[in-house]
Amino acid sequence: MIDKIYVKFGSSNDQPNLEIDVTLITVFVGPNNSGKSKILKEIENYCRVSFGQPNDLIVSKIDFTAYSEVEIEKEISEIEQIPVVGEKINAGNIIIAKVGAQENQAQRIHIPKSDLISQAINPNQRSYWFGQFLSMFTLRLDGTNRLNLLAQQAAGDLQNTPQNHISHLFINDKLRQEVRRIIYDAFGKYYVIDPTNIGTLRIRLSDREPINEREEKGWENESIDFHKAALEISQASDGVRAFSGIITTILAGNPKITLIDEPEAFLHPALSNKLGKEIGNSLRRSGKRLFVSTHSSNFLMGCIQSGSPLNIIRLTYKNQIPTARILPKEKILHLMRHPLLRSTGVLNGLFFECVVVCEADSDRAFYQEINERLLLQNDTRGINNCLFINAQNKQTVWDIVKPLRELGIPSIGIVDIDVLKDGGQVFAKPLEGSFVPNLNHQAFQNQRATLLASLNATGKNMKRDGGIDILSVSDKEACNNFLEQLKEYGVFVVKNGELESWLKPLGATGHGSGWLINIFELMGENPETPNYTMPSNGDVWDFLGEIKIWMENPNRKGIPE
Repeated sequence: MIDKIYVKFGSSNDQPNLEIDVTLITVFVGPNNSGKSKILKEIENYCRVSFGQPNDLIVSKIDFTAYSEVEIEKEISEIEQIPVVGEKINAGNIIIAKVGAQENQAQRIHIPKSDLISQAINPNQRSYWFGQFLSMFTLRLDGTNRLNLLAQQAAGDLQNTPQNHISHLFINDKLRQEVRRIIYDAFGKYYVIDPTNIGTLRIRLSDREPINEREEKGWENESIDFHKAALEISQASDGVRAFSGIITTILAGNPKITLIDEPEAFLHPALSNKLGKEIGNSLRRSGKRLFVSTHSSNFLMGCIQSGSPLNIIRLTYKNQIPTARILPKEKILHLMRHPLLRSTGVLNGLFFECVVVCEADSDRAFYQEINERLLLQNDTRGINNCLFINAQNKQTVWDIVKPLRELGIPSIGIVDIDVLKDGGQVFAKPLEGSFVPNLNHQAFQNQRATLLASLNATGKNMKRDGGIDILSVSDKEACNNFLEQLKEYGVFVVKNGELESWLKPLGATGHGSGWLINIFELMGENPETPNYTMPSNGDVWDFLGEIKIWMENPNRKGIPE
């Protein structure tokens, strides 16, 4: 097995390279093109040949488990095969074979048993052992081969070692019942193995459970009629085939190391969650290892809910700078369990390069639309691969920003200028959530109070009458300087007041959702029509551009190491 994976980089340029102490499940998350699929391929290669390649970009080294002679004897006993009729074997040799993996059922190796033992227990030769052992028991599933895992297969000699995972499942009634339970919970159909095409085994989904094992496993008319009424798995949907194939392979196959790229492919969210949970439960009992690359928060949640030991590794690659960091499971659980965070879908932030958090849904929808129009025009102010989400008010914005930043995800909050109204613990929230150093808190509090007094002295409404423009020239400069300091920590205050102060020339009226509907109507929806609002200089377009500058600044403030 694998003990440790050494990565060629860490959480930033000035941090140590990441070392991963491997657990039962290792999940790689991150935005597109961050290296998640690449690291699976590099781990697979190590498992097959026990050393790296010159073009490896992520993995620098892998440490394999040290085995005792007793443990090696046990491993060998599980993979040793019985000679088939006419197969000659030299004295002292044993036969080991790849069992339960569809792509190479015939692979059988004759090797001196003493060689295997000496290689496994000798540190200088251990790589030879893993080069032969793990190479036979490493399986990588991608979007294509997972749909064919349950194709009809030869039954083989059922009195001998099973040739594949379906024949293994056919003779193991207890294991087949467990797979049947999982599939029934997922689809309301009974997973059965049909032997009535003599010499082959095929999976079917039945509307009813077999009366007994004989009805499922026999060749009598009752068995033929039972299986004829059931749906052959090849006729099922891609989601059913993918889910059933992965579950069957992991439970009934014999891969020591399984690597899955995007297990959520073909699955709806609830099914992705169930897949993660069931895989986690099965691995906890088997001791096998799973490495997964995923974009699904539902699959990740299922893995966590299974209670199996797991690592969550976030990879990024931005401006030719790669990063890797382990995400504390406790902080992920906080995102899952906190009602506000769960309801906003904040866990999806793991799969984006950055996150913008707004006060309310109207704010989120507006700023997201502005960003979409910038991207559509290839405007450099547009923010790629960015998730826009909303809190419930300006205070709860920071309940979302803070945990995301603790996970190393660049996240900012957008709030109206009335954030300056509240002092004490209320104003402390954006300071703490954006990781302004504690020693600076009192100075920020004092400036806020002074500026609030100046705003109130005008007798005008700071939100609706122009924001900092209602101040005198010198007071406006002071307020602007203060808000620029907040911006350095990713606290973006609407200087002209509030959401409804943007794009004033369009003449939108109302407040909140009413204003949003009106502004969207005035902005138009078809870029080919004259009334469509294109990005221009100034206004909200530059505001989004300032956010992008903070997001892409490698020296930005407010992200804890």
